[in-house]
Amino acid sequence: MAGCSVTDRAALLDFKASIVRDTTGILSSWVGTDCCDGWEGVDCNPQTGRVTSLQLERPHGVMKGTISSSLGNLKFLQVLVISGMKQITGTIPDSLSNLVHLTQLYLEDNMLQGRIPSNLSQLRSLMALSLNGNNFTGELPPQIGFISGLTQINFGRNRLVGTVPATYGYLTKLQALDLSSNQFSGAIPSFLGKFQNLTLLDLSSNQFTGEIPVPIWGLSNLLDLYLCNNMLFGQVPSEIGNLRSLNSLSLSGNLLTGILPDSIVKLQKLWYLNLSNNAFMGLPNGIENGLPSLLSIDLSYNKFQLETIPNWIRNREMRDVHLAGCGIKGSPQAFAKPETLNSLNLSSNSLTGGINGFLTNMTNLVSLDLSKNKITGFIPEFGKQTSPNLKWLDLSNNGFSGQIPSSISNLTALKRLDLSRNQIKGVIPDSMGQMASLVWLDLEHNQLIGKIPETFAGLSKLGHVNFRVNKLCGEIPQERPFNVFKAVAYAHNLCLCGKPLPPCKRL
Repeated sequence: MAGCSVTDRAALLDFKASIVRDTTGILSSWVGTDCCDGWEGVDCNPQTGRVTSLQLERPHGVMKGTISSSLGNLKFLQVLVISGMKQITGTIPDSLSNLVHLTQLYLEDNMLQGRIPSNLSQLRSLMALSLNGNNFTGELPPQIGFISGLTQINFGRNRLVGTVPATYGYLTKLQALDLSSNQFSGAIPSFLGKFQNLTLLDLSSNQFTGEIPVPIWGLSNLLDLYLCNNMLFGQVPSEIGNLRSLNSLSLSGNLLTGILPDSIVKLQKLWYLNLSNNAFMGLPNGIENGLPSLLSIDLSYNKFQLETIPNWIRNREMRDVHLAGCGIKGSPQAFAKPETLNSLNLSSNSLTGGINGFLTNMTNLVSLDLSKNKITGFIPEFGKQTSPNLKWLDLSNNGFSGQIPSSISNLTALKRLDLSRNQIKGVIPDSMGQMASLVWLDLEHNQLIGKIPETFAGLSKLGHVNFRVNKLCGEIPQERPFNVFKAVAYAHNLCLCGKPLPPCKRL
């Protein structure tokens, strides 16, 4: 077995010298003369001793520094991955265009900046190119469209602008295209409909306008389609039924209108459907017997007037049900399979009556939002078997009365609790001091009396509290974070005192 090439070892040590801080521990293994033996992340051809792969990725720790131009001397490199290092800055060196054998280039989740170099187009062997999660600016280089073998492009989560170049229409081998979370504008190119191998198309969180091009609905191998959070308008055409392989579809946060076509119910494999925040008016015929794989649905904030939670949703094994602002009235109706629910959002409706018994057997629920309704009665007791995994509970802007049950402390995983703007009376239970996971607590606009419990001193993770407009009295817990929150968090009570308010009067 050949030892490490002297040229390649020098290039790697130059890279190591350009990193001023490394808490990943990777580079500490780069010692000795043979970079092919024991240098973490480095692989070589055993016959030639030339470095063929450099993969630096680790979920914990950071590298701070820049990418040395000397990496361009690794002439036989096929795979280059510098991912999740968080503090690598600067630009992509022009010298990387010398890596003519490179098939995979992943420079993800760093702090790289500047424009995407047009000379990357010289990497004619490249199949996967990901620059996801950096600070790249400017427009997409049209020259990238001439790397004909590309099967994956991921430029998501940068600050890129402009339109998608027409030359990208040559990338007919693409299987995944992710341009999400940038500032791209203009129309979605209709040439994307030619990419018959495409399984992932993510154009979400940009500024794309116009109608969704009809050819996109002909991508029969597409598994995941995300067009959410743009400025797309028009109606969804009947051709959507051609997406026979589709698993997940998000069109949320656009200006789409009309009634969903009946053909959507033919999507046998669709398990995730998000249509929220549009202007859809009606659901397709036959939906009660269609979409057999559906697990997650979000119809929130459209022009639907559902009146009740539809039976075709309540009677299924659903994981996520989000029906905020859907015109639902009356008492909340029980789900046939409550134990499968992970998140439930029925906020901004006109629900009335109480919710006692509604949460029974929702043992896997992580998030519950019933805010902005007309629900009355008492807050239910939380037994140790009721919602033990709950992390988010929002019952605000209702008509709840009675006291906060001390059993609420059984929600030991809860991070966010919002009971604001109700008619809750009595004292704040001491037991709530055991809810050590809380980071957000809002009890504003109720009729609570007594003190803020001294047991709250243990709630050290809280980053937001609001006790405004109650009838509380006594000394605020004089430990962080309570004594450093802004005074407005305690305003309009009877006689709260102590930092950040004036000192308590000692008798």
